[in-house]
Amino acid sequence: MDEPDVFDFDWIQQIADPLAKTKTAHHELSRFQEATNELQRLRREGVEALQADGWKPREIADHLDVSRQRIEQIGKNGPSPAGAFFGRGTVTIAMGEKIEAPKDSGKSGPAVATEDLAAYEILGRLARDLKLEVSFEAIKPPGVFDTNRSSLIVVCGPRLSPVVAQLLAGDTRLGFDNDDQGWYLENRETQEVFRSPMNKGVKADYAYLGRLPRLDGKGSFTYIAGIHSIGATGVTHWLTNNLNEIYAEVGPTKLFSTLIRCDYEDTPLKVTKSERVAPIYLRQGDDE
Repeated sequence: MDEPDVFDFDWIQQIADPLAKTKTAHHELSRFQEATNELQRLRREGVEALQADGWKPREIADHLDVSRQRIEQIGKNGPSPAGAFFGRGTVTIAMGEKIEAPKDSGKSGPAVATEDLAAYEILGRLARDLKLEVSFEAIKPPGVFDTNRSSLIVVCGPRLSPVVAQLLAGDTRLGFDNDDQGWYLENRETQEVFRSPMNKGVKADYAYLGRLPRLDGKGSFTYIAGIHSIGATGVTHWLTNNLNEIYAEVGPTKLFSTLIRCDYEDTPLKVTKSERVAPIYLRQGDDE
């Protein structure tokens, strides 16, 4: 049966099988809710841009045929424009697993680090606050996963995934490397080397935050990784407090990278401070 205009639901009413009708209606409702959230976000982004250009709420209201109070509500209550930093609809948070042997057990198996799970919880809360749905995915050893999809966040170090290592190699300014002292981050523009303070017993770490290109060249995904797992939690702490700032710099699509430092406590595990320690570098072609 051909589907008619998007707002005509007679075709669903005509489905005879109750289960098929229920599933179809549920799918369409989810699709329309996603569209509603995105349109509300775009409307708020437009209102904020007009106000930044000097428009008064009354002027905007006249063009939309609504009240001034309604424009003020849109500017305060609609989905944050910065939500587009992660994508739209359902955001998939994919986290790298590594082989670990549980205590008091002779068996080993893949597991997600406790710190990464903390990062997942923080990212999940942030995404839901932005009116996004969230799903979890484990990147199992040897670290091969599908980059070619929308609204993807990857939390996985390059040593756990050859896919990540390959894509990070395209960043000429920031990146991971390792030597006989272990893994570190490097700002190749300034020749600064960032080694984890954790290696000397200090409760702090460094991490990479960026937007990497998909392997199919048709989009990008958000990428987060610390020298140690706690670094990723530090990035999520920083994003929670600075999402509007970075969205203003990179928007929803520009490829970029930067470095974040975090301090933390471990009883209970909690990031206490996070700060950016490198510029927000745009990839060549995105610098305009």
